[in-house]
Amino acid sequence: MKTSDNSISRKDFIRNSALAAAGLTLIPQIMAASPFLKEQSISASGKLSLKNVRLETGFEYEEGEVVSTKTGLFYIEIENGKIKNITPNQPNAKAVDAKGMLMLPAFKDMHIHLDKTFYGDKWQAVRKRTGGVKGMIALEQKMLPEMLKNSTFKAEKMIELLQSKGTSFARSHVNIEPTSKLDSLKNLQKALEHKKKSFGAELVAFPQHGVFYTDSVPYLKEAAQMDIDFIGGVDPFTIDGTIEKTIDFTVQLALDHKKGIDIHLHETGESGLNTVEYLIKKINENPSLKGKTYLSHCFILAKLDKVKQEEVAEKLAEAQIGIVSTIPFGSLVMPIPALYKHNVTVLTGNDSIVDHWNTFGTGSVLQKANLMAQLYGFSTEFLLSRSLKLATANILPLDDKGVQQWPKTGDHADFVLMDASCSAEAVSRISDVKSLIHKGNVAY
Repeated sequence: MKTSDNSISRKDFIRNSALAAAGLTLIPQIMAASPFLKEQSISASGKLSLKNVRLETGFEYEEGEVVSTKTGLFYIEIENGKIKNITPNQPNAKAVDAKGMLMLPAFKDMHIHLDKTFYGDKWQAVRKRTGGVKGMIALEQKMLPEMLKNSTFKAEKMIELLQSKGTSFARSHVNIEPTSKLDSLKNLQKALEHKKKSFGAELVAFPQHGVFYTDSVPYLKEAAQMDIDFIGGVDPFTIDGTIEKTIDFTVQLALDHKKGIDIHLHETGESGLNTVEYLIKKINENPSLKGKTYLSHCFILAKLDKVKQEEVAEKLAEAQIGIVSTIPFGSLVMPIPALYKHNVTVLTGNDSIVDHWNTFGTGSVLQKANLMAQLYGFSTEFLLSRSLKLATANILPLDDKGVQQWPKTGDHADFVLMDASCSAEAVSRISDVKSLIHKGNVAY
């Protein structure tokens, strides 16, 4: 790791990191904060100053190949939730000492279900599934009334887990169907209100039990008038038995209320491809939805031959439809490199964290970036550093030529301080998050 003249040495960096790790202390409400951020709370005027902050400044090359990342230490001033100044380091200044920790953009979990989880409650593993997705719908109809009784509390606990992993923003799908009606949404909104100073979110009205399979239409129409951002959907052919009718309804509801669209698509057969192609057609007919429409999972892409993958990726890019992938592996390795090649927006999330759908889920989207790097052989300094964008919703400290592009004066003060020397190491080692700042507030 090459450092510039105003950097601390690698030896000192490791020593200070160890000291920082050893000095963790508990703070109220949130699990833990590293010692350099308990030295000074944010002033009444919303000001915070940090010294010895490590930022990436460029790439080091050998024979045209990126072999390391250059960094330096800086002094950063925050005011009213934004970065006010970034200046050369002032090691003797009266400021919070970041101890050479690496500053990276805060992480974003762009596909999660904060409204229904066992997290924060009694441990339960997934039980044997019967009856496919419709069997799971029947199970949910039995479970949800009980789960809703303390769903606000559990959502808050899950938010705290995400914060401990460096995430300060989530796109959460929230059940809108005849069993929950609008209760799941209202309960989650309470949790988000309690956490509004330290966590941000956008919400997807999600007809988990089908739009028409169970009559979710009146509840979706009501939710669309509330404080939500996207109209959701799930497997229109498998659940509703119709692609066109369900997509048409979803698109029209989004248009009527100026919302985005985010549809779960698990189908891997012909109906999956037909759904993708019909959605592309509808978005091209309604260009105001370009850049505001996403397909979550979209496993059908993993089942296409390479020529068809490239063709569909090109069409998705043209329609500005993004893919939100949980980076599955096994028999469903997604064509993420092809999507990147055609400039399709790719996001990720944890999806379910310890619920009746999934026993696994750590809360870390940095782990998702690490998994992507492993699956596609992104093992060089350059490719590892690029992989960070999966965790940050496409914000990177350096552009592809090594020019610093983040942070800039005026940016929102949303960042993590990490026990890592550079982005590539953070992704490769899933490095520890020591602190999280959200809009200038110490969130973790």
